[in-house]
Amino acid sequence: MADTPSASVQPQRATVAITEAGEQRAVLTFSGALDAHDLPELEELLGDRRLRQAGSWIWDMSDLQRIDLACAYALLRAVTRAPESVSVATRGARHAVQRTLRHAGLDTVVTTIEE
Repeated sequence: MADTPSASVQPQRATVAITEAGEQRAVLTFSGALDAHDLPELEELLGDRRLRQAGSWIWDMSDLQRIDLACAYALLRAVTRAPESVSVATRGARHAVQRTLRHAGLDTVVTTIEE
């Protein structure tokens, strides 16, 4: 059975997971479309002790289709509450995701926002 055109443009369910965690770095992997419905789960994950213990955070956003401002602001809050020594970099963010991150002000606190 072939996908209908409307089914192919539907965003995937959002997932965010800590895929690597250690003292040196923590990697968060994002996928799907992250919106306000996902905010409680995102905020809970951003409060995980493994993030507080890592020296750098890498956000792998290569599979993230889009992110809304509420979730981008949650990321901003997490970075501003982290110890000053923590560095944060995003990898694989699409142009639309980068734009939303910049609108939230993350470009002022994240060391790298890359495609």
